[in-house]
Amino acid sequence: MDVPLWLWIGTVVLTTALLLVDVLVIGRRPHEPSTAESVRHLLGFVGLAVLFGLGVWVFSGADYAGQFFAGWVTEYSLSVDNLFVFLLIMSRLSVPRQYQATALLVGIVIALVLRGLFIGVGAAAINQFSWVFYLFGLFLVYTAVKLVLDHGEEDPGEPAPVRWVRTRLPFADDYDGVRLTTRKDGRRVGTPMLIVVLTLGMTDLLFALDSIPAIYGLTNEPYLVFAANVFALMGLRQLYFLIGDLLDRLVYLSYGLAVLLAFIGVKLVLHALHENEVPFLNGGRPVEWAPDVPTWLSLVAIVVILGVTTVASLLKDAHDRRTAGTTGA
Repeated sequence: MDVPLWLWIGTVVLTTALLLVDVLVIGRRPHEPSTAESVRHLLGFVGLAVLFGLGVWVFSGADYAGQFFAGWVTEYSLSVDNLFVFLLIMSRLSVPRQYQATALLVGIVIALVLRGLFIGVGAAAINQFSWVFYLFGLFLVYTAVKLVLDHGEEDPGEPAPVRWVRTRLPFADDYDGVRLTTRKDGRRVGTPMLIVVLTLGMTDLLFALDSIPAIYGLTNEPYLVFAANVFALMGLRQLYFLIGDLLDRLVYLSYGLAVLLAFIGVKLVLHALHENEVPFLNGGRPVEWAPDVPTWLSLVAIVVILGVTTVASLLKDAHDRRTAGTTGA
């Protein structure tokens, strides 16, 4: 995929402008967005992603468009699971509802920067070392197994660097609006909001370790990887307030994501075998029996896995509610 420099620059400028609008809106009036506001903004971001994908289809073909949509849906699905962790962090740190939007936006900006770095490193590694596909694939399979084993224990706890900062620097007990620092007894101290932002940032770093290998299993194009991540992160703040209660009902989400990551991990390993250059495997020659999973099949598998997971979760939740209602009666 031949992406000219002006298109890279234009995409970065446009996405930065959209984030700045979000920053200015929240900065002017920190608040908890209403349902109507969240739906309106979320539909706008989803519409932009769909238009972008259609543009890729028109100018670069259906295969690249399929790679983008597969990557975008996968990143969005992983982001929904991340939202549950964000909810736990906000609850554990007692963040007032009117300040949560600001904390989320700062966390999203941090995530965008971190993922941008990981995307660059991943692209360079793939270009230089073909065996990276084996590493990515095995890591995703390991992550899938860990998701199943850790089901119900999604709270990662406070990251070690955040604990180190908390013990080394003075902090105020109360929030001072959305400020990261304030003055107490004549000296500058941190606020609880600083702890929130640092925790979200470190959590984003852990999430990037899963999401970047996952999307590189669907497309090798850094531009599409970047775009899919940007569009997945853009609507995350609105999605947080829109489906906060629904997250508790998606009881099988971790299992669905585990299957999804395992599928992409196996796909990566098969792709690595299909184009094998590792000298101690098959004499450094491609493994002929290893299929290269096409983009359309990946997209179908992603939609089916997530669809079955969502339907099964909602049916289980409805059954549990009926059972609880009968027992209560």
